[in-house]
Amino acid sequence: MTKPILVFGYGNPSRGDDAVSPLALDYLSDHLNLSNIELLSDFQLQIEHALDLQDRELVVFVDASVDCPDSFAFTPLTPAQDHSYTSHALSPAALLSVYQAVSKQPIPPCFLLSIQAEAFELGTGLSERCAANLQQACRFLEKLLTQPLSAIVERQSENINR
Repeated sequence: MTKPILVFGYGNPSRGDDAVSPLALDYLSDHLNLSNIELLSDFQLQIEHALDLQDRELVVFVDASVDCPDSFAFTPLTPAQDHSYTSHALSPAALLSVYQAVSKQPIPPCFLLSIQAEAFELGTGLSERCAANLQQACRFLEKLLTQPLSAIVERQSENINR
């Protein structure tokens, strides 16, 4: 049976701050009851991952970002055929577009948790700044995911409409 919530972290654990997403999933695994949450990690989003969105009630993508103005950002996602749509790896918005085209079903509420990152060198660990940002983002995500699913979706919808 598919769990209603999917948290999908993508990034390369061997490339400095790009490891932030897999590390966020490790944190969730250690701190949350995962009875209704599935954690999924990969190096990048692929077309095949559209199938992982089936039968979900909430999807949270987690990624490192050099464009994040704060320690982290939590933003809603909508389907879009962006420049990644035909490339080897997809953006979350392009993956949602693929899901809609393949499944012919509405997408579940989807969000992107971007964690501010700065260093992506091969073989290095997290930068100090990204490690601090990761802690803040994990506390936010833990608090969010311990709420009832209906409250999460309702609260995020209210934030979008403000």
